[in-house]
Amino acid sequence: MPTIDEILRVEQIETDIYRGPSYPSVLRRTFGGQVAGQALVSATRTVPAEYGVHSLHGYFLRPGNPDMPTVFLVDRIRDGRSFVTRRVTGVQNGEAIFSMSASFHVGSDAGIEHQDRMPPVVGPDDLADRREAASESDRKLFAEWDNFDIRIVPRDQLKLSEYIAAQQRVWFRYRHRLPDDHVSHVCVLAYMSDMTLLGSASSIHRDERVQSASLDHAMWFLRPFRADEWLLYDQTSPSAGHGRALTQGRLFDQQGRMVAAVTQEGLARIISDPDVQGIPMRGDES
Repeated sequence: MPTIDEILRVEQIETDIYRGPSYPSVLRRTFGGQVAGQALVSATRTVPAEYGVHSLHGYFLRPGNPDMPTVFLVDRIRDGRSFVTRRVTGVQNGEAIFSMSASFHVGSDAGIEHQDRMPPVVGPDDLADRREAASESDRKLFAEWDNFDIRIVPRDQLKLSEYIAAQQRVWFRYRHRLPDDHVSHVCVLAYMSDMTLLGSASSIHRDERVQSASLDHAMWFLRPFRADEWLLYDQTSPSAGHGRALTQGRLFDQQGRMVAAVTQEGLARIISDPDVQGIPMRGDES
């Protein structure tokens, strides 16, 4: 499987125009995290190094072809003293498949500070590596991300809140050492954040076969972190209906610092045709 460095190694083909590589995939559509990660890398290439990305908002407009590269067009919307804004459009076959706005900020220590506490959860070392313990179908699915260690906390080991409709917690990390620059870890987390999140909506509908696909994706980067160290993805789905599901995620490092937050809406259609393959436990197709 390609490394995350290979996946996110976008090529500049003209001023503010970049091309993201494609790789063989078992997915029918380009993985949403790949499109978002490559778009974010393209945006960062046009921003001075002192500005760090603090938020992104993306829309998956059309299914991407996983066998084709994606071209990313970057618009320089604003260059201010404290904030920089970029808009990125991902294109295949002359059509937009993804649109993203990303905001960059020169950080400051002057301001209030607080955060939610990390929920109680079993540690990642107490959970089995999925590529060793998963079923044959799961091994085939997760082989797409063999370089990522993804460990879903069993439901019987969760401390659940009666006020939250659907809950799921996942430990994950990139298996190999990443560069020390923070931009690399932010772009890798943008890729990783699309993994399993829509699955939180299916966590209380185990008997249903659900077809899922990402519709939009928003992220806020709150504190420095490393994507090659364990991060807890605390996921909830506060509402599902009309064929769509809203999901939210908070990301904590092992020290309990909240490092990022994610909100995503996706399709969540019940599959009645037995010949159509369901996508249970993952929000990974754009």
